[in-house]
Amino acid sequence: MAEVPLATGFYTSRSLPISHQQCVNLYSVPAERPGALSKIWLFGTPGIKALISSGVNNEKNRGSWVKNGIYYFVNGNTLYRLNRILEGTEETFTIDSLGTIEGEDRVSMADNGTQLMVLVPGGKGYIYNEDAGTPFQEILDASFYENGNPQIVIFVDGFFACTTDSKRWIISNLKDGLSWSPLDYGTAESDPDITVSLVTHNNQVFLFGSVTTEVFQNVGVQGLQSFPFRRNNVFLDKGCVAKFSVVKAFQTFFMLGAGVNETPAFYTYNGNNFEPISTDAIDYILARYTPEDIESCFGWSYAEGGAYFVGWTFPDRTFVFDMNSGEWHERYSYLNYTDTRWRVNSVATAYNSVIVGDFVDGRLGILDLDELQEYGEAIRSFFTTQPFSNGGDELVIPELELTMEAGVGNDLVPDPKVGLSISRDGKTFKYERLRGIGKKGEFERRTVWHANGRVPRFAVLRFRISDPIKKVIIKLEAA
Repeated sequence: MAEVPLATGFYTSRSLPISHQQCVNLYSVPAERPGALSKIWLFGTPGIKALISSGVNNEKNRGSWVKNGIYYFVNGNTLYRLNRILEGTEETFTIDSLGTIEGEDRVSMADNGTQLMVLVPGGKGYIYNEDAGTPFQEILDASFYENGNPQIVIFVDGFFACTTDSKRWIISNLKDGLSWSPLDYGTAESDPDITVSLVTHNNQVFLFGSVTTEVFQNVGVQGLQSFPFRRNNVFLDKGCVAKFSVVKAFQTFFMLGAGVNETPAFYTYNGNNFEPISTDAIDYILARYTPEDIESCFGWSYAEGGAYFVGWTFPDRTFVFDMNSGEWHERYSYLNYTDTRWRVNSVATAYNSVIVGDFVDGRLGILDLDELQEYGEAIRSFFTTQPFSNGGDELVIPELELTMEAGVGNDLVPDPKVGLSISRDGKTFKYERLRGIGKKGEFERRTVWHANGRVPRFAVLRFRISDPIKKVIIKLEAA
């Protein structure tokens, strides 16, 4: 038996015979020590365990934030707080409605330790402060809108800072998101392209234009100028193309960006420059999205079980970058008998759990590696291999064995199956054949396909698992 390389991630070429590698609801894990059964294996992505619902079925999640360890979220037109109640070893959760947020699209959120700010891009801003006499207030200071309609909010050095739609960015009064001055604004100077987003990193503000980035630092108030931030002469030739795509995580930040006359790609900030992390296969897909699809992209991140993920969701699909392996995979949810983008609309860690909001309804859930479904719905996982051939000659595949963690049957699926289908053209997969993975406790079960036929030049294999079981694919061998 000869070992066949497992799919190490997503790499679907624009010409499928070149490569039709997909990795859906599975992610690759490289061996950390020598002597493992294989150099790389695949784990199933976590399921979603129901936590609580805001009670309105069509009230989709618009964003979430954690302030002082407390989880806040916007569902529909309402800002909520999630409360954890611990009585002995019993843990329960309740939610409180805190105020009305206009609109229906994604919101931007930040806090200064006391105040939580919720901003509707191009619309209104709100402050929630549980210690104030009036905890929930709309920002009514007219100066908040003097320099354009605010779009994205962050917190830096005691100030709330917002981009606007007039190529400016603004800051609040110190430690007070309810008060703003029309004179407290900055602009990009080297290349005044459209201001898209901003992020803090190493106590600096990175201001993203559509094709460039400039960096600002707080130097204090000088002379007659009350705006304390000045450019520090750092100019980067990449900008951000989707304001919600910026993700601050794992001691750096990521974004969906582009330079002059470039199509979008995913980047991370490394050292003093932007480093591309997307493959040309992903970039090819991004280049074919409409401007509206690109603008709708939002990013998220989380760490769990030693894994570190950064993901971006579009209207039709979700791409995920694994920091450990440097590989990509995709996540889909199975809704109304159709595979669609991952149903998660926001991700935040609180109460020792990774809590997710939903884009379908008002549910909150917890990402759980031991959960085998998403709110009781199937997680349909599959991967396709690299094309393999026999030097261009006819290829015979008498036997294939997929080594998995066997004996994973359970009460939901006593006798789980994995399906194999083979493509002889790199495009279409036909005649799926099922094999058992092993009933509960059947740990020595082998998953083998015999008489797999002849292929004229090359073959691509696809393995699919839809049953709610623990999914661990260790290696693939052919004879």
